[in-house]
Amino acid sequence: MKLRVTVMPKAGVLDPQGKAIGQALAGLGFAGVAEVRAGKLIELEVAETDPTRAKAAVEEMARKLLANTVIESFRVEIA
Repeated sequence: MKLRVTVMPKAGVLDPQGKAIGQALAGLGFAGVAEVRAGKLIELEVAETDPTRAKAAVEEMARKLLANTVIESFRVEIA
């Protein structure tokens, strides 16, 4: 079963990568971009076939390793 984990900086946390992307877009002439937040997308293929248990296992992986829950939030979805 394939699952996706989307990890993003929490609201209020500085995002220098997002800021750099926003400035680069403006420099390339793309007007009207108010704010950019950069995160990461992680796709996992797991052996578990039960969707509820697979999602719970991947959420535990995200809490323990894939996301820094102090400054990042995450979302797990079945792909």
